[in-house]
Amino acid sequence: MLDTIHQYFASLANQGWLPDMFAYGFLVNAFLATLMIGPLLGALGTLVVVKRLAFLSEAVGHSALTGVSIGILMGEPIDAPWISLFAFSVLFAITLQWVKGRTTVPYDALIGVFLAFALAVGAALLMFVAKQVNAHLVEQVMFGSILTADGQDIAILLVMFVLTVGVSFKYSNKAYLTALSPEIAKSLRVNTKVHDYAFVLLIALMTVAAVKIIGAILVGALLLIPAASARLMAGNLKTMLTLSIIVATSSGLAGVLLPMYLQWAVPTGPAIILFACVWFVIAIAKFSLTKAASR
Repeated sequence: MLDTIHQYFASLANQGWLPDMFAYGFLVNAFLATLMIGPLLGALGTLVVVKRLAFLSEAVGHSALTGVSIGILMGEPIDAPWISLFAFSVLFAITLQWVKGRTTVPYDALIGVFLAFALAVGAALLMFVAKQVNAHLVEQVMFGSILTADGQDIAILLVMFVLTVGVSFKYSNKAYLTALSPEIAKSLRVNTKVHDYAFVLLIALMTVAAVKIIGAILVGALLLIPAASARLMAGNLKTMLTLSIIVATSSGLAGVLLPMYLQWAVPTGPAIILFACVWFVIAIAKFSLTKAASR
């Protein structure tokens, strides 16, 4: 299936309909990955901003380093330690949510504790991992490289895309109601606890799926920046969701295609975030002008 897609894009490039760079399979993979990961992170990011949990994605993202280290030490493939990566990140997120419901510690402080734990364990395990793999692997985990996405990565993203879209169509209204007003949601017999667990689980799964694409450090930024930009430009939640998806997807496409087309020596992960930051500056300017005009 993927080979057929590669051939199709290559034929369009040969006919002059697309730039020559689309003749390369790795760029097509990156393009397809961006078309899936942009809308997913843009949509989830709106919930992250509404629930004021920007720090959560950072904590889960950093737990990915520990998951990768554990996988390598247990003998998983160096370039695809998916079992340990998914298992540890999901366990990390669920445990965080479980502890939150059983303590009086503020959520941001609790996330900070879990983040420190993940970083400490990851740093300790790196001493052992460094004996088996090149240190460049750690850089890839932390900062990502979408141009290395292969068929397995595309398949994982496709599964996440279908899962998230399916869940969103059925439960998005209840999820946003739970985020905006838990008390009203409870009065309408919405199981807010289940929605909270489902939310952190989706964040964990999307973080893991996006680690190889934009990196553990930067995945939190792509969850947060498009949604924050959209909030400055939107007048309601629906518009915010739409704008967040547009900002995330366009930033991803620009970060992947423009450095390649213009031959800039800029890694794709940081490039994606920089383009998202350009959107944020535009959003601030628009918000400031609108506020000034209303006075």
